[in-house]
Amino acid sequence: MKTSGLRDGLGWLLVLAREQNMTVAAAELGIAQPTLSRMLSRLESRLGQRIFDRPGRRLVLNPAGARLIAHVRRADAELAAAEQELRAAPPVPLRLGFLHSFGTWLVPRLITDLGLGGPDAPIELSQGAADLVVEQLRSGRSDVAVTSPRPPTTELVWRQLMRQQLWLAVPADHPLAGLDGRRSVRLATVGEQPFLSMPHGFGMRSILDNLCAAAGFTPRITVESQELTTVAALVGAGLGIAVLPAEDVAAVPPGVRLLPLAGSDDYREIGLVWRPDPLPHVREFTERAVRSCAGWVSPAVR
Repeated sequence: MKTSGLRDGLGWLLVLAREQNMTVAAAELGIAQPTLSRMLSRLESRLGQRIFDRPGRRLVLNPAGARLIAHVRRADAELAAAEQELRAAPPVPLRLGFLHSFGTWLVPRLITDLGLGGPDAPIELSQGAADLVVEQLRSGRSDVAVTSPRPPTTELVWRQLMRQQLWLAVPADHPLAGLDGRRSVRLATVGEQPFLSMPHGFGMRSILDNLCAAAGFTPRITVESQELTTVAALVGAGLGIAVLPAEDVAAVPPGVRLLPLAGSDDYREIGLVWRPDPLPHVREFTERAVRSCAGWVSPAVR
């Protein structure tokens, strides 16, 4: 008798009751005879009485054992029905949260690479600012999130997917626009200029604030937008400068020049975050996503 899942804890006893032979039952179960003997001894010790008589080298189910086995058979039948019902139920959808900008390139590629979104692998998507995405995860409204930067908490598990290069976006008529694109710019040299950015609570705003603090100044934000594409377009309109991850802007708007930033910290980490002890389908997604992104050929800097 082969059992699996919920029924593993009962199968050995039913086999032993049927065979009433330790050697035969152990062989059928694929375990060593001494192991099976110890399992029976522990059970009888917990019950406070023997359920098998042992005339000679034989095992004979006694009246107490017969009563126990009757209950075990009913329990096994109920568990078998439960397993069948659960297997027949629709797959549990993966609830994935992510930043708005990742919806234009990273999330669609992950879904495609991992074969998600079909009847056998349903997925529910939600997007928002970094703070909102993390809060949805903490509260159980999502299973896993793609976010940046790394949340400042030890309550959640984090795995880096990639590092993404950051660029200084300037209008085409900006004094720095004529620089060779291979020449990097130090952020401190533009500290007095008007910046365009996302509002507080968004990942790129946190990154900008941290980069500027490291460069020794507080950015003067003149316009805020919740979309990086809008920020880039406002740069093209000549309203200010911005720090952008180029991959998140589907097409660099006309009138924008991207200049590499100097410094080893001028990138952003993109990663997955989830609660400890995830459900199996969530754990499988995180493992496959990390492996998949490791093989990507992308402009992102790893």
